[in-house]
Amino acid sequence: MLLIVGLGNPGEKYKGNRHNIGFMAVDAIADFHGFGPEKSKFNGVLREGFMDTPNGRIKAIILKPMTFMNESGRSVQKTAQFYKIPLDKIIVFHDELDLEAGKFRIKLGGGIAGHNGLRSIKQMIGGDFYRARMGIDHPGHKEKVHSHVLSDFAKSEKDWVMALTDACARASELLAMGELNKYQTKVNHLAPAPSSKPRRN
Repeated sequence: MLLIVGLGNPGEKYKGNRHNIGFMAVDAIADFHGFGPEKSKFNGVLREGFMDTPNGRIKAIILKPMTFMNESGRSVQKTAQFYKIPLDKIIVFHDELDLEAGKFRIKLGGGIAGHNGLRSIKQMIGGDFYRARMGIDHPGHKEKVHSHVLSDFAKSEKDWVMALTDACARASELLAMGELNKYQTKVNHLAPAPSSKPRRN
């Protein structure tokens, strides 16, 4: 069983924020695989379902913590504990300032790069979970970071945001099978970052 976590802040006010791209990605994955309806549990919102792969059906839980970003770890810990999900079966989708807008990377463990959601999760369960990093670009100055992550994506960015979250969903059978390098490659192939050079046919 997998625990697929999206990070963000709850409520309409934050819905379109850059900080909420993790919520957007896991919603797309759950919708793509026809997961069940949302249930409020463990300080979060859960959807349960199966992901069909060539290796069979993989059970998965989609979790969006509803605690606000800095307390995300409480919800992740309670959910992982209840379902007995080990750290290496937890994948956390989150915004990443250190990646260009639209770029996607996935890795096991590592630093938290100042991300409060990751910090909270690491404090509660340890750091050896997978981070699905979704690039939102850095505003250039440290003092602008807070307003940058809590601002909505611009209209001009909506296309790549939708393409990236859709790619995360369409490639997700590779995620379910644990083929994480192939997953990263396919997501970037399906949704090249706006700054990437056009692909040659």
